[in-house]
Amino acid sequence: MNIKPVLVAVAAVTVFAACQPSGRSTAKLTNATDSTSYALGVLIGDNQKQNIDQTPGAKDLNMDILVAAFEKQIKGEEPSISSEDARKIVQEYFQGMAAREADENTKKGEEFLAANKEKSGVVTTESGLQYEILTEGTGPKPTADQKVKCHYTGTLLDGKVFDSSVERGEPAEFPVSGVIPGWVEALQLMPVGSKWKLYIPGQLAYGQRGAGADIGPNETLIFEVELLEIVD
Repeated sequence: MNIKPVLVAVAAVTVFAACQPSGRSTAKLTNATDSTSYALGVLIGDNQKQNIDQTPGAKDLNMDILVAAFEKQIKGEEPSISSEDARKIVQEYFQGMAAREADENTKKGEEFLAANKEKSGVVTTESGLQYEILTEGTGPKPTADQKVKCHYTGTLLDGKVFDSSVERGEPAEFPVSGVIPGWVEALQLMPVGSKWKLYIPGQLAYGQRGAGADIGPNETLIFEVELLEIVD
């Protein structure tokens, strides 16, 4: 695990903590320097919020302790933990949190897929991909070296939509081999004109790394995919 993004996220948490409606945020903004200091904190917080959302465990930090250590270090005072030890502690903590989240997501995904495969109309492939045919197309099936145009909506197991070309009102074009493994497999099974519901286990989706603020490590994903055409 690269510690640098984690430290950026922690720095962002510090900024947010300083802007909370208690403690330091009660200071009055009496001049341009005060207002600029506060505004800079807001802008840094805006820019780094995604890092916090994507870092498991960052929101659980004790803000009072964090801000106190931050201020002591900025002032050049002797910290209770050396910088070298601090890096090790932070790295071990966030690695542990990420591993715990990945394990939880794997378990949830396995339980869901085990129940889902028993439903009528759901097909499970050798890789673990599951799909359900909503509309059967009659066109050709794309190959791995071709490009396709699709409409899709992606959701988490709790139903939250994390991406949708349907909502954007514009289909997406991409190489068959340029997407997550579950899609690569499914697209080559789908005749043009088909609409399928895909149930993709974490290892065939974004794996241990997850994606963006919504998709955690080893997260099982659900997609409704309509294969519109093979693009020349």
